Amino acid sequence: MRFYQQQLQQHGLTQSMSRKGNCLDNASMESFFSILKSECFYGEEFKSIDELEQTVKEYIHYYNHERIKVKLKGLSPVHYRTQSLKTA
Repeated sequence: MRFYQQQLQQHGLTQSMSRKGNCLDNASMESFFSILKSECFYGEEFKSIDELEQTVKEYIHYYNHERIKVKLKGLSPVHYRTQSLKTA
């Protein structure tokens, strides 16, 4: 979309481009946003943008530092990566 591209350019942003029809490029972020919405937003009402922003920041910290994943041997992503670095 030309308008979208112009808006990006005006704000000094570069559009993310992938091969046409390759949905896997966005799969990890789409998965994260799905989890964010279901665990953080549904049933909540935010009184301001600042409250929403703070909630998202707190959730991202929780997601990376506290939320355990079975696929990561029961560790949070940060703990798993730190463990991998210590054994290398």
